[in-house]
Order: sequence, then structure tokens, then C-alpha cells
Amino acid sequence: MTRTKKVLATIALVLGITGAAAGPALADNHAPVGPQDSVVVTLENAMP
Repeated sequence: MTRTKKVLATIALVLGITGAAAGPALADNHAPVGPQDSVVVTLENAMP
């Protein structure tokens, strides 16, 4: 392998490990919205 390929492979490996480690932390920061929190407007009442 050339030096360039080794550097690119190392960068890809580091990015993959970082993404795998950060994935669960990112998933814990979402705010789920349930049906009771949303507003539903029927189309029958929206027409004049």
C-alpha cells in the first residue's frame, strides 16, 4: 500500500469508530412527539 492509501484507510477507520461511538449519544437527544401532542385538521372542515 502506498502512503496515501494508508492515510485514507486510517482516516476512514477513525471516522467509522467515531460515528459508532457517537451514534447512541445522538439517538438519546431526540424529542419524540406522540399523537396527543400534534394537531390534526380534517379536510372537511378546512374547505369554505
